Amino acid sequence: MSAGGLITPPRIRPSAVLAMAAATGILALAGCSGEEKPASASPARHAASSPAGDRPVSRPPKPVNEGDVLLSVAPRTGNAELPLAEEIGVGIVAMQVDCQGEGTIDVALKPVGLSFPLECVDGEVSSTYNEIQLKRARSEGSVQITAPSAVSWSLTVETDAESATRLQDGAPDELTAGGAGG
Repeated sequence: MSAGGLITPPRIRPSAVLAMAAATGILALAGCSGEEKPASASPARHAASSPAGDRPVSRPPKPVNEGDVLLSVAPRTGNAELPLAEEIGVGIVAMQVDCQGEGTIDVALKPVGLSFPLECVDGEVSSTYNEIQLKRARSEGSVQITAPSAVSWSLTVETDAESATRLQDGAPDELTAGGAGG
């Protein structure tokens, strides 16, 4: 106790603060794990909600890879099933989704088995970047979105041309995550 009768809290060491921050980060990332599919697909995911002020979902996310854009959807609301523009090749297929409004959207890339929810918030844009490494091509595919009518969303699906070359050269598969929003 101090002289005036006040109770002062114990000092927290900087190392303890860093340890708590690291543990919080690990727990947050643990929720971003993917579903394992048969040997043909191994997903990796990364999601984040990033405050963007009053910026509405106004355009599809910009591609981050140097591959082909398979689908780019301008902002819309409600449910949709959208065919991809071409076959899904060997290598990384990445999907970026932005949303705004109160509710959760569910996104699925068929038939490869990449699916995830995205929690959308009123007044800010929530974003996610998810990718899956494919060991074999699919002749066709589609994206299915289930969304409340109060949620505006847009998306981009693309391939990573370099990943297909690495697979064809016999390089081992790698799982990576990153991209828009965090």
